[in-house]
Amino acid sequence: MKTFQEYLDIINKAIAEIPYPESPRQLYEPIAYHMALGGKRIRPVLVLMACDAMGGSVDVAVDAALGIEMFHNFTLLHDDVMDNADVRRGKTTVHRRWNANTAILSGDTMLTIATQYIARMDGRNSRALMDLFNKTAIEIYEGQQWDMDYEERDNVTVDEYINMIRLKTSVLLGCALKSGALVAGADNANVELFYEAGVNMGLAFQLRDDQLDVWGDPETFGKEIGGDIMNNKKTFLLINAMRLAQGDDADELRHWLNDPFATREDKVRGVTALYERLGVRQLAEEAIAHYNDLAVAAFNRIVMPDRDKQAFIALTNKLAGRNN
Repeated sequence: MKTFQEYLDIINKAIAEIPYPESPRQLYEPIAYHMALGGKRIRPVLVLMACDAMGGSVDVAVDAALGIEMFHNFTLLHDDVMDNADVRRGKTTVHRRWNANTAILSGDTMLTIATQYIARMDGRNSRALMDLFNKTAIEIYEGQQWDMDYEERDNVTVDEYINMIRLKTSVLLGCALKSGALVAGADNANVELFYEAGVNMGLAFQLRDDQLDVWGDPETFGKEIGGDIMNNKKTFLLINAMRLAQGDDADELRHWLNDPFATREDKVRGVTALYERLGVRQLAEEAIAHYNDLAVAAFNRIVMPDRDKQAFIALTNKLAGRNN
């Protein structure tokens, strides 16, 4: 198995060489701009890693990896419009640099390009690959809808939140790993274990992201700390705080959630202090460890060389912020 950086280099080279049509410029230029913003590229790398671990050709898997990365970025383009976001990966979002209509239409085009890349995969598992891609896409749209619905509710449960992030975030990591295994022609047991590992990896990853939004380093987090707090986002942290807060703590939390004149500094500091006092940070740590352990257990059950197994485990530990 190659190093993560070697797989990343393959993906970045392929993205840089995507042959966009020259016109209409207003349609394709935003796509090229957004794809060049970078990012972790975790999902396409997982495609290549799983394919390689199952004895398949990395070169053959590149189109599937590109399709999944293009699809992921399509969702980000539309998310930025829905969230009215100004910045993505330290750069101006497409809908701010151009306009919302351009971002929507370019995003639609990215979805079709992603589907074209997946459809190029020719082999005995090509139908299964396309079915997986389409199923995952629908689940992600469902997750986004639940996320929007929860903005209007104050009684969202932890289980509902976990299911929402499973749909919105985790299934795409599961799809990436399963796609790589399918391209390699792996047996069904290993294919399903890769999916199980990816979904649990994604849950730990998203919960870690929730945590970093409060306690992360803005230099490495990639965006301003406290964004979820300022938007009253129903994260694992806020849902648990609303569940646990009583008396003065409950009054203070309601104040921060409902005061339209609170400054960013005051609100972030106040809510963070409440999280600490209510033990929410520890709950998040425990949940991250739980889903990370499930991912590691699934990787350990996959039949593959031990060095490859350890590479997957090291990556999932890293994404979950764990060093063991």
